[in-house]
Formats: sequence, structure tokens, C-alpha cells
Amino acid sequence: MQAILALEDGRIFRGQGYGAPGECRGEVVFNTSLTGYQEIATDPSYAGQIVVLTNPQIGNYGTNQADNEAAKPFIEGLIVREFSRVSSNWRSEQVTDEYMERYAVPVLAEIDTRALVRHLRDNGAMRGVISTQTTDVDALVAKARAIPKMVGTDLARVVSTRSIYTFDAEDVRNQSDDPLLSSAIDRPALHVVAYDFGIKQNILRMLTREGCKVTVVPAEAAANDVLALKPDGVFLSNGPGDPEPVEYAVQSIRKMMGRVPVFGICLGHQLCGLALGGKTYKLKFGHHGGNHPVRNNVTGKVEITAHNHNFAVDPDSINANEVELTHVDLNDNTLEGLRHKSLPLFSVQYHPEAAPGPHDSHYLFRDFRNLMEEWKG
Repeated sequence: MQAILALEDGRIFRGQGYGAPGECRGEVVFNTSLTGYQEIATDPSYAGQIVVLTNPQIGNYGTNQADNEAAKPFIEGLIVREFSRVSSNWRSEQVTDEYMERYAVPVLAEIDTRALVRHLRDNGAMRGVISTQTTDVDALVAKARAIPKMVGTDLARVVSTRSIYTFDAEDVRNQSDDPLLSSAIDRPALHVVAYDFGIKQNILRMLTREGCKVTVVPAEAAANDVLALKPDGVFLSNGPGDPEPVEYAVQSIRKMMGRVPVFGICLGHQLCGLALGGKTYKLKFGHHGGNHPVRNNVTGKVEITAHNHNFAVDPDSINANEVELTHVDLNDNTLEGLRHKSLPLFSVQYHPEAAPGPHDSHYLFRDFRNLMEEWKG
């Protein structure tokens, strides 16, 4: 079937439709990862977004429920150069075309993704509509322009769990064939309460690998209710949307600072920045991919990291007398990590749990474990 992408600036791309027929709309961003299309599709941080993959061949190794980062895909739509309707991997349980159709995700293929990505790089991420239903491009462009902008949009409460639950590390669905994640370390169990702003399964696996019992709470959980669970530490997850409207979480973080160790990733990092009195801003086209170089200012080493975010913390807005800026992105010098100098709080903008991406930064979960032990002791 034929499909059309219409961008808010009037640019049109025509190709072939796969996955679910129909229409989808959202902010169009690009991801430079070479593998991991299923992990990308099921990352809740992509809620409200249509993802363009720069790797030209997508779908060729199929899909597997064990590779999901959430129970279902959260991307609004997918755009690729070549889309395989067959799978050639022994782990595949369902071909990607059927998987996307099952979860109502439209796929646009056989377009010049290089031209589209260059257009987004030059002009910034923009709103768009994929449709297999109409060829009326004027109507589609109008729909794209009517989509709410990402700035000012709170999507964390949309994707968050509605109830408290305990992550079951023994459930086969939560297991991994990665030897690094095969078993928890032989140390006394610690209790971590994890805020779900759009949390990924591999984050939960990494926390349990460090010997943590993990209780997951909704994005709007009050600080007093979380502290009543008597956590040894509080984790702030990744998630979609603009951090500034998530004021309820910022207020909770401020109430917990200094009372319990806090570790934030991605949106959790941005919320830490706001809680510390900083400001955030929207990036031109965001960071999405598994190959971003980040310098650890503490060690001087460069780590190749996985990214998925559209906003960043303004380093000039952070009080340098109280907060150490620990990591910086070498592509554009954006702030990638911070640590409070006197309180047990640190955060990183990138995804140290990978999925998909490299394992360079898994040590941060061990750092969180050590921080909790020091605070408890």
C-alpha cells in the first residue's frame, strides 16, 4: 500500500506502507542506532514521536517478546529505507511487519531517509503525519501543524504505571541472555523505589543485578508516600516529553533530597536539574542513537553511550558551588551528568542500561548501590 509523510513545513515524502494501515501523527525524530529497532519501538520515551531509523535495513531479524522494553511499542510510527517482511534470526517469534500491525504502528518505507534526516538536521525536529488513507497532502500538512508541540507537554503521566508494583526479577519475561545481567551480586538486598516516568525493562534488570528489590511507583507518587516505603534509594527513570511541566515530580525530588540517595536517568536527570534550581531547554533535533561520545569529567575517559532525549539541562543555570558537572557530550557540549557535592544525588542524561547501545556505563548502577550502602552505613 502507498503511504505519505507530510511535515509541518510542507515537505512531503512518498513511499510504501507496512505495519498497520491508517494514520499516525507526532514529532518526527531520527535515531542513528545500527541495531535494536524493537527496543527503540518499545521505549516509552518515544511516546508522541515518529522515529526515522538511519540504518537502511530494518526488520530483518524479526521480533522477540524478550527484547521489549515495555509491554508494547510506544512510537507513533516508524520510517525506514528498506523494510523486511521476513525474519532470519533463530530468536525471532514474529516478523516485524506483523508485529507492527499487531500493535497498530504504521511503517513508511522505501523513501530516501538520508534526505529526510538531513532535512531534520537542517531545520530541527518537526511535527508530521504518516497516512495510508489519503493523498490530500494539503490536508495532511494541516493535520501536522495542528499537533500539539512537544514543548510544554507532560507525557510522563501518560505513559506511567497507574499502580505500585514490585519488579519480579525471577519472571522469565524479565530475564536476559546477556551474561552481565544473568544474576544479582552476592550482597545484602537493598530496597529501591523507582519512579516510572516511562521506565525501561533493562533499567529494572540492572537494578536487580546489583542486588536491589525494586518497587515501581507512578510518576505522580508523593514524596511522603515514597519515603513511607522505607527505600534505601530512589531512582528517577527516563521518560518522554518536556520536563518543565512535570512540576509534581520536581517538588517530590526536592522533598527527598538529603533524606535518601537519588539516582536519575534521562528525564530523571532533567528533573534533578530542575529540582536543583536549574533550567532546561529543547534541543534542535535531540539525541537519539547508540553511538554518542560522552566525556566523564571525573575520570577523563570517553564513553560511547546510548541516547534518547529531546531536552537538556542548561549547565549555566546550575549552581557550581553545590553541584559538580560530571559528564559532557562531545558532539555538542551539552550537559550529560551531574552530582551534588554534599547530598547523595547524581544523574546522567544518557542511558547507562543501553538497550539498545553499548555497555560502557553499566558501572553507574554499581555507583548507586555503593552510594546507598554508604548512606545506610
